[in-house]
Amino acid sequence: MSDFDLALSGTVVLPSRVVDRGFVAVRDGQIALLGVGEPPAARERHLLGRALILPGAIDAQVHSLSQKNQEDFIWSTRAAAAGGVTTIVDMPYDEGDLVCSADAVRRKVAHASSQARVDFALHGTVDPAEGAARIAEQIDAGVVSFKFSTFGTDPKRFPRISPHLLFELFAAIAPSDLASGVHNENHEAVDAYLAAVKASGITDWRAHGLSRPPITEILAMAEIYETGAATGCRAHVVHCSVGRGYELAARYRSEGHAATAECCIHYLTLDEENDVARLGGKAKINPPIRPRAEVETLWRHVAAGNVTLVSTDHVSWSEDRKTDPDMLKNASGVPGLEAMVPLFVKGALERGIPLTWAARLMAENPARHFRIDHVKGALTVGRDADITVMTPEPYTYDAAASGHTIVGWSPYNGIRLPWRVAATWLRGSQVFDGKRVLAEPGTGRFVRPPLSRPLREVGT
Repeated sequence: MSDFDLALSGTVVLPSRVVDRGFVAVRDGQIALLGVGEPPAARERHLLGRALILPGAIDAQVHSLSQKNQEDFIWSTRAAAAGGVTTIVDMPYDEGDLVCSADAVRRKVAHASSQARVDFALHGTVDPAEGAARIAEQIDAGVVSFKFSTFGTDPKRFPRISPHLLFELFAAIAPSDLASGVHNENHEAVDAYLAAVKASGITDWRAHGLSRPPITEILAMAEIYETGAATGCRAHVVHCSVGRGYELAARYRSEGHAATAECCIHYLTLDEENDVARLGGKAKINPPIRPRAEVETLWRHVAAGNVTLVSTDHVSWSEDRKTDPDMLKNASGVPGLEAMVPLFVKGALERGIPLTWAARLMAENPARHFRIDHVKGALTVGRDADITVMTPEPYTYDAAASGHTIVGWSPYNGIRLPWRVAATWLRGSQVFDGKRVLAEPGTGRFVRPPLSRPLREVGT
């Protein structure tokens, strides 16, 4: 009788090295053994040859409920499973229900638990009128992080957090050692640039980038990191599109501050002069897609270790919200859960960047960042057996043809990808077989930081 439930052999991708002829063995839903050479006997055994065996990805930024009666967890987690993403961290800006209290967290956990096909964690936020009053109760309810914005899209659903309030919130969160993630656009600067673009009469694809030039990001990032430095809070920028922002984060870290920055896969893939010009509203994202030269700069920051996480900022808007000829009237955001891992692998291989960064930026670092690395984020003995297998089968991505997304459009449609997600395992159970999502709704579990945590004095 075998000691293992599952054994996979192939090219094992770890954060520190790539192991040829490696193997991973699983028992009771957890990683039980790693090695090189002939894998052990197991009830289920796959000799995968050249295939890549990676830790299941953790997507740090997903909006499953931004549009009512649209995607929901039943579809977002289906796309995740098909994309090798085994845990999603969902944003708190749900249409009709801002997640800013313990009750709201518990409601969302109950809702997602009946639908999710992969595991999920939650961000919390605040109602500006309540200040920091409900921070502690959300921590107790199990949020892994807080999300705020220096730019306000809507005063209730996506409110602007003023500098004074941001300081108050950071100070309240700091002792818990949870991170405060912030949308990094300076509200006053965007308002001014937006007014200038409207006055100019420009309404085509150029309008969005002109309304949010790089300086709007950098001003906000300086505010975020200075607030973190002053309060001792872990200050995190949730999507930086310009190289200067990663330089800024690195400088704060060199001074001893907890300053991190996240790069979305669209900033590493799409560019303004080709893709935004071609796609129009389907490539409208905040902050905007930048020119190709900036895309290549971001990859250099990946290679230099200045990027902390890679995520999607996934949102599946219905097509009618992304096809207005007036660029500024379109909703902001794109779907990406199914494509993130293959796109990152493609980009890294094309630039000679080691695939160890895939394991680090989409698994190990997110798990550590959200304080769920006791169970998630690595092919390490004792962690959940969340595994993604990729095979060298070139294909052209088509969201509609895959059948795993609620929408048939994607800014990545037509991109040729050299490696395909061939299988995904969640806690040792196969949830995707390369064509079909096998996991039923309700398979996914709520993931939270450990109940016991050391309190940290501000400034330490």
